[in-house]
Amino acid sequence: METERLIMRRWRESDREPFAALNADPQVMEHFPAPLTRAESDAFADRSEQRFDEHGYGLWALEVRETGRFIGFAGLALQTFEAPFTPAVEVGWRLAREAWGHGYATEAGRRALAYGFGEAGSEEIVSMTAVLNVRSQAVMRRLGMTRDPADDFLHSLLPEDHPLRPHVLYRITKAQMPRVGVSGDGGEA
Repeated sequence: METERLIMRRWRESDREPFAALNADPQVMEHFPAPLTRAESDAFADRSEQRFDEHGYGLWALEVRETGRFIGFAGLALQTFEAPFTPAVEVGWRLAREAWGHGYATEAGRRALAYGFGEAGSEEIVSMTAVLNVRSQAVMRRLGMTRDPADDFLHSLLPEDHPLRPHVLYRITKAQMPRVGVSGDGGEA
């Protein structure tokens, strides 16, 4: 899949090294329990690739069209952990720090939503993050997603006293999907 500035594709062996570097970056991983080791990062990429075969969608590797540079991932993931709203399809992203602030997450997220509501046949897609992660929440709002504070939750996969356990939940339905960028053109970034 392509957007105005990005190629969203299946994973390649050459993605592993830069993916491990971004997963080891403490700033990139600030709102996750811990940075990932190289083995954990490789296993994440393997699971991401496997999800395409299982579900027909997944977390696409992101490449900047102009340079061919790998910058992270964006896409769709089926969430089944224990929560009032699961199972649910989630749109998510993780980008290398040097790719922040360019609108790439919004551009790729918009294309992933279009795929989710189109080819994948979803009626609703969610996105979630730690309360502290205001940057990702801003992307969710730019995607046209909305938050009802009554949907906020304590992430069941994190220990009770963990500072990242409080999470916000954003939602968007197929009917709410903005028409801008639905065709995969990237729309506003």
